[in-house]
Amino acid sequence: MKPENILLDIDGNIKLTDFGLSKKLENDEAGYSFCGSPEYMSPEMILKKGHDYGVDYYGLGALLYEMMFGYPPFYSEDTNKMYRDIVEKRLTFPQTIKITQELESLLQDLL
Repeated sequence: MKPENILLDIDGNIKLTDFGLSKKLENDEAGYSFCGSPEYMSPEMILKKGHDYGVDYYGLGALLYEMMFGYPPFYSEDTNKMYRDIVEKRLTFPQTIKITQELESLLQDLL
């Protein structure tokens, strides 16, 4: 999920688009695809160790973070640096925008 895939119809209803790379996993099955926009990839996908629906939670967290702060977490123009940061760095929050403790906790849990 990323901002470009969230649309509003004429009545203001939200529509999600671009499910071309979606996959339904059965029970404890893991996915091994490496696809999507780098800014929204989870550590599991980057590490190619197998992933589940948790990648969707990560994407939601990255989207919420971007909605709050104006850019994705760990963003860098250098894609390889961004991948390293997603895997290795701890999430931080800009001090210029104040968020509630509940939102901070939710983002920490998702990311």
